[in-house]
Amino acid sequence: MTLLRAERVFKNYGANEVLKGVDLEVTAGQVVCLLGPSGSGKSTFLRCINHLERIRSGRIWIDGELIGYRQAGDKLYELDENAISRQRAEVGMVFQDFNLFAHYTAAENVMAGPVLVRGEDRRRARDQAVGLLTRVGLADKLDAYPRQLSGGQQQRVAIARALAMRPKLMLFDEPTSALDPELVGEVLEVMRALADDGQTMIVVTHEVGFAREVADLVAFLDQGVILELGPPAEVLANPANPRTQAFLSKVL
Repeated sequence: MTLLRAERVFKNYGANEVLKGVDLEVTAGQVVCLLGPSGSGKSTFLRCINHLERIRSGRIWIDGELIGYRQAGDKLYELDENAISRQRAEVGMVFQDFNLFAHYTAAENVMAGPVLVRGEDRRRARDQAVGLLTRVGLADKLDAYPRQLSGGQQQRVAIARALAMRPKLMLFDEPTSALDPELVGEVLEVMRALADDGQTMIVVTHEVGFAREVADLVAFLDQGVILELGPPAEVLANPANPRTQAFLSKVL
């Protein structure tokens, strides 16, 4: 079953055209890694998926629902904020800089979405938070504040927080890029476990080893275009596009 479909997605900032007709289909349960140089449009595309950025043209569907807009005839009309928030609640997003609430404990950060957005009972949300923080290896950090946690621990709280909304799709925007090298592995291990559990994921990353091991598909973006898309064994081991070859020769 196709969970995400992006069709001819264009995005610009003034005269700077960042996405130039991106097409992508992601099946439920797949892990897709987006690789490419800085400025290639990877993170922008991720933000367009949950309408944090408005696209200039094209369409994005999640589970058959058009994201950010309703269509009447040939015209698109942007949804109101309540409808957009409802759609975003179905998509978990993990940023490179954690974005935790500094005045909330780890458990309270994980509880925030279910309680404030979905209106769930606090006791139920607390039980779920305990389970999720245990799942990411932080059972002993329930009452710790972000300032008391390492970068890797904060990112694992952020992953648990996203999972608390029971998302159909998880988006990771370079989740290890802000971490010290010795902390990268603990975050990637949690992401591997999510993949093993069948969580649908799109991951912007420079961790080529992770992409080779975990991804079902690897997409190489450059200058706003997907130049190559396929299984890791093809794209990483035997890239067909000269630009992909040049990029991988510098990062492998």
